[in-house]
Amino acid sequence: MTTLTAASPRISARSGATSFYLYMSLCCAAVAFIGFAPTYWLPLASKTLKVNPVVHVHGALFFSWSLFLVFQTWLASSGQIARHRSVGMIGVSFATAMTIFGTLVAINAMKEAAAIGMRSEGIAFAVVPLSGIAFFAIAFTLAVVYVRQPDVHKRLMLLAAISILDAAVARWFLTFLAPPGAVGPPPVAVAIPPAIVAWLLVVAAMVFDWRTRGRPHAVYAIGGTALLLIKLLNLPLSASQGWHAFAGGVLALAQ
Repeated sequence: MTTLTAASPRISARSGATSFYLYMSLCCAAVAFIGFAPTYWLPLASKTLKVNPVVHVHGALFFSWSLFLVFQTWLASSGQIARHRSVGMIGVSFATAMTIFGTLVAINAMKEAAAIGMRSEGIAFAVVPLSGIAFFAIAFTLAVVYVRQPDVHKRLMLLAAISILDAAVARWFLTFLAPPGAVGPPPVAVAIPPAIVAWLLVVAAMVFDWRTRGRPHAVYAIGGTALLLIKLLNLPLSASQGWHAFAGGVLALAQ
């Protein structure tokens, strides 16, 4: 009787943890969809959206991946671990394609900025999406490396998902705060508040860890801190000669 009583809290905590990651994945998918609604989904539905086809591929990949993440976390939370692992390679394919097309969309944005005489501004702002997709790729790769350590794997997957949500949050900032008639890339500084808003999901995960295991996991303590620092360092990096030389070289190759 004592053994059963002692085991019950552990079972309950384990069940609560798996449900938490399902809810977090649903939250990430909702943020992605709602965030891009005013600038992508609604214009697309009304047939008023005119963008490079690479943007459509990018959007389809990123949103499909968010739905796939929900599916994977649902499999894990419902105890279907074998199936969760068997379809994991689909996630690897998604992440690879997302990294490629995320980079292509950033380059396309630089080309469009250069075409309207805002080459320097386009190069500066490119640090935001390129650093974001780089962090996503690294976090996802580490999640694959640690696939046999579920506690690490699931946290890295969540961190990867959160790392790309600032773009969705930023669309609402631009919709309501951008001056009328604004064209071209926004200043890099305006990308920081949306990044901090999205990062609050990391805080929520850290609080959950603190309540269920007594302290935040190292993935959040180290990876979450690194994510926030990268978002904050985008501003000084975007103005550096080194970044302009690097991104300018990429732009020159693409033109």
